[in-house]
Amino acid sequence: MKFLVTGGAGFIGSNYLHYVTKKYKDDTFVCLDALTYAGNYNNIKDLENCSNYKFVKGNIVDRDFVNRLFEKEKFDVVINFAAESHVDNSIKNPEIFLTTNIIGTEVLMDASIKYGIKRYHQVSTDEVYGDLPLDRKDLLFKETTPIHTSSPYSTSKASADLLVMAYHRTYGLPVTISRCSNNYGPYQFPEKLIPLTIMKALNNEKIPVYGTGENVRDWIHVYDHNVGVDLIVREGKVGEVYNLGGHSERENLTMVKTILKEMGKSEDLISFVEDRKGHDLRYAIDSSKVEKDLGWKRTYTFEEGIKETINWYLEHQEWIEDIKSGAYKDSYKEK
Repeated sequence: MKFLVTGGAGFIGSNYLHYVTKKYKDDTFVCLDALTYAGNYNNIKDLENCSNYKFVKGNIVDRDFVNRLFEKEKFDVVINFAAESHVDNSIKNPEIFLTTNIIGTEVLMDASIKYGIKRYHQVSTDEVYGDLPLDRKDLLFKETTPIHTSSPYSTSKASADLLVMAYHRTYGLPVTISRCSNNYGPYQFPEKLIPLTIMKALNNEKIPVYGTGENVRDWIHVYDHNVGVDLIVREGKVGEVYNLGGHSERENLTMVKTILKEMGKSEDLISFVEDRKGHDLRYAIDSSKVEKDLGWKRTYTFEEGIKETINWYLEHQEWIEDIKSGAYKDSYKEK
């Protein structure tokens, strides 16, 4: 089969490509990425010599370009990782989130219908469910939990999810959706909590923590997330939504302290800052559906995963420096 993987130069998409290109030698994977600020060609540069992989630079909102690509490549499966995903940026500039996350999804699905795609998979987020109270540990997000968004980012992702399901019902497009909790692991752009904390701790810089740091997130290793996505794409039931969670809830402050301890750094580096507007209190996913129906299992404990992740960033400081200097923007050369 031939797969189109959009957003494959980003954090989760690049990890997915590293996983599947090794596992499925008889399948072909085409990475489509616009290489905007969070798209880093260095994440996938070592895949250049893979016989079952190739890279194409382009934007999913460019309808003519997308149609030409579908016409040329004759894809069997589309997996849409492409998204603007930083909540703070969505608060400052909602328009690009609405354009990429909603219109981009529509363009991909229109092409999928036109060219007879066998499966369209939308990679979504637990943030579409809103948040949960801090004092109700018994409450978890289920696939049936009503959508209740808090930010322009989560609203754009929820809108895309609704559009995907509408295309399934109206046009018969064979779709699946996965909604994951917070990912961590290699190649995460250092605007996000874990790599940002590691990067600042390395330089003994102050680490910003919103509010009191009591907000809770459920953490899943990116490898386990991508195993789940692969399983859903290949074996999931058309028209279904599947949650992928880490069962590893941590307060943001606890996460920062864990990293500092692992790195041998002082908690004096922590600096509490004004809370984010509309800051969700707690995320927690019930992933029992995908576990029961498809046999998905997590392989990483949080303790193992966070140590491995910290070590990866410590061993790849050149990767971090390229992002800080902006050199990563020139990592892709047109052929």
